Amino acid sequence: MEVKINREIRDYTESMFFGLSMRQFIFSVLAVGIAVGFYFGLRDYFGTETVSWMCVLGAAPCAALGFIKYHGMTAEQFLWAYIKSEFLIPKKLTFYPTNVYYEALKPSIEKHEKEEYKSHD
Repeated sequence: MEVKINREIRDYTESMFFGLSMRQFIFSVLAVGIAVGFYFGLRDYFGTETVSWMCVLGAAPCAALGFIKYHGMTAEQFLWAYIKSEFLIPKKLTFYPTNVYYEALKPSIEKHEKEEYKSHD
């Protein structure tokens, strides 16, 4: 008897419906609802092929939200982190170059410069 265990415990997701997690299932149902709404709302104005492409393009972002993970964050967490970092708490980052080698040897360099001034006088 074998028990399959993920290498990374945080990657575990419980399958609720049709092998999908609850989150994936909810977003999938929402995507289907959007596609059906697009179909019934636009079938009188466009041809079947055009309406089918509009349904796919309308439902795809919603379906993707349920499945996408970026750096361990869900789509909503990533969107909130992006809004906070870019708009709510923007920081002006400035770069000040420092010469670590010069700073470490500064006392020695100043000592040599003082000795040179004394020898020239």
